[in-house]
Amino acid sequence: MTDIIRVIQYGLGPIGLATARLIDERDKLELVGAVDIDPAKIGKDVGALLGRDRGLGVEVRGKLAEVGAKADVVVHTTNSYFDLFMDQVLEILDAGFDIVSTSEELSFPWTDNPEEAAKVDAAAKKAGKTVLGTGVNPGFLMDSLPLFITSIAQRVDHIDVTRVINASKRRGPFQAKIGSGMSVDDFRAKMAEGRMGHVGLPQSTAMLFDTLGKKLVRFENSVEPVVADAPVKTDFFDVQPGQVRGLHQTGHADTEDGEFVSLTFRAALDEEPDGDTITVKGLPDLTVKLQGTNGDLATVAMAVNAIRRVQEAAPGLATMRDIPIVTAS
Repeated sequence: MTDIIRVIQYGLGPIGLATARLIDERDKLELVGAVDIDPAKIGKDVGALLGRDRGLGVEVRGKLAEVGAKADVVVHTTNSYFDLFMDQVLEILDAGFDIVSTSEELSFPWTDNPEEAAKVDAAAKKAGKTVLGTGVNPGFLMDSLPLFITSIAQRVDHIDVTRVINASKRRGPFQAKIGSGMSVDDFRAKMAEGRMGHVGLPQSTAMLFDTLGKKLVRFENSVEPVVADAPVKTDFFDVQPGQVRGLHQTGHADTEDGEFVSLTFRAALDEEPDGDTITVKGLPDLTVKLQGTNGDLATVAMAVNAIRRVQEAAPGLATMRDIPIVTAS
């Protein structure tokens, strides 16, 4: 492995562009390619998309095969769901690159998507490459960080993680993802389609149970709208009283002896106070509180900081529990 890692950015939405920016700022990383399906971006220099005065010498291509540059790893930031990103991951592996992906369902897919996970794992091993699904949540706050905290517990009886987000500070697509500006009826209809809301509670739960040697016998996931009782305005939405300003999502998971994991995700416009709380009940009882976790900044940081770990890892489909601790580079 060379000292400078050459990176292709695959997907140039808000997170992908922010990732490309951070890659360009790192001395030991070199952005050598970019891929996106948006016709308005294809052919443009990534520097222009980032608002830079200078070009980066990297033009956006519509397909990975058109990039041409020699590279080591692809940072993949496109979709949350296997049926939407599976072909992309296999394409990247077939081209011979390691992958760091922010696709939530890839973070710990062995329970909910075992066939897809096995296929990705086999393709990665055949190519001699590593695939990692990561991010801030899933990937950190509700799984790998609680697991690390249990290292100082003699016994773990229950894990509770609560994340509260003031979504007014987040990007437009995130505000849309939590239902901002919808009617309650439209919110419930969209949730029923299975393509809205937070993705990752089942994956975080599965990682916790599997790593701690617990048998998962029941998992319940529920989502309710958070309704505005006063007008809320952001750069992207103008929400009136009675409309949705966010969501409250919970996951409860049981062993044969009762509940072992409780996860709460609440994201809404103008929601205060925001922050993250991890509580481990056992011997001893432990509570960790975090303030200032910006989901967008944290996701980008995790993806970029994980690049070197993925380059050093054994071939196959890896999770955050399988690689050494990721730190700021």
